[in-house]
Amino acid sequence: MASLSVEERLALIQQVGEELIGEEELTELLKEKRSFVAYDGFEPSGRIHIAQAVLRAINVNRMTKAGAQFTMFVADWHAWANNKLGGDLEKIQTTGKYFIEVWKASGMDLKNVKFVWASDLVKDDAYWKLVMKVATATTLKRVLRTTQIMGRSENDSLQASQILYPCMQAADIFYLKADVCQLGMDQRKVNVLAREIAEKLGFAKPVIVSHHMLMGLSEPPKEVADAVERAIAMKMSKSKPDTAIFVDDSAEEVVRKLKKAYCPEGEANENPVLEYCKYIIFALNDTLTVDRPEKFGGNVTYASYADLEAAFVEKKLHPMDLKAATARAVNEILEPIREHFANDEEAKRLKELVESYQVTR
Repeated sequence: MASLSVEERLALIQQVGEELIGEEELTELLKEKRSFVAYDGFEPSGRIHIAQAVLRAINVNRMTKAGAQFTMFVADWHAWANNKLGGDLEKIQTTGKYFIEVWKASGMDLKNVKFVWASDLVKDDAYWKLVMKVATATTLKRVLRTTQIMGRSENDSLQASQILYPCMQAADIFYLKADVCQLGMDQRKVNVLAREIAEKLGFAKPVIVSHHMLMGLSEPPKEVADAVERAIAMKMSKSKPDTAIFVDDSAEEVVRKLKKAYCPEGEANENPVLEYCKYIIFALNDTLTVDRPEKFGGNVTYASYADLEAAFVEKKLHPMDLKAATARAVNEILEPIREHFANDEEAKRLKELVESYQVTR
């Protein structure tokens, strides 16, 4: 990082952000500081899929290369407020420990990452004062508009704890002294709320770098028009396990899921198999090799995602060949995680416990 210019550091962050709010502020931040604080938060709520693990590690590493000291926030109390795992805090915290084991095995730049638990923040009176300041700086109507961050709708029948949740998440940003909120597009509403009230509470506006949410493997919905709502509707979901690749899926399971994935011939837009190639495989590898019989053109190696997409759109690459190559590459990426959980006894114990829990929406 020491040798990178401001422009190069900004370019790395732009690779992460599908949407960037406060780019001028970010540029000034990079000019003023060689190191800055970025954060993302996760509810521990069951098995962890490839977007939460591998894609998260890819984006964290880009951020740390740009100078971020990254806080991975384990939002155990938030998961409790959101009634995850039946509202059982002990199960939630066990799942949080499992998440950390996954991240450790995912190639994340742990030298520049720290794990912080919500259960530690809530021991501090100053944290709750911040939550109260956030709550008094906004309205109930405004808070209800952020319920998307919990996988809810403002029209849902919400528990009182779920009204508290957005106030806590906005307070997290200020308490953690985050310069940059680096979360998914589905979290943007509460990050925007934090920007709106920051100066009123005496804080600088946080920059928002919202990363792309990897699609699930099923056909996208046809009825959702709004871009952000559509991205959320299409994103990989634990509640639809057959449309998500989990880090503990066997190699055979990965092949099975990708084989049945939505992948219309010649169509690159909203194609989940191509998304895996773009956001994961080519982010980690320089090439992708497709093996096929000579009668179908023989083996071919693509040196960039752009080349791969062009061949697919021109129908020089069949969906089944693309799926097979993608499954092979994904399995190679997941193998170190599988090995960690096979060889580390504590990691294995946590994985078995989490797999025994019944996941609630």
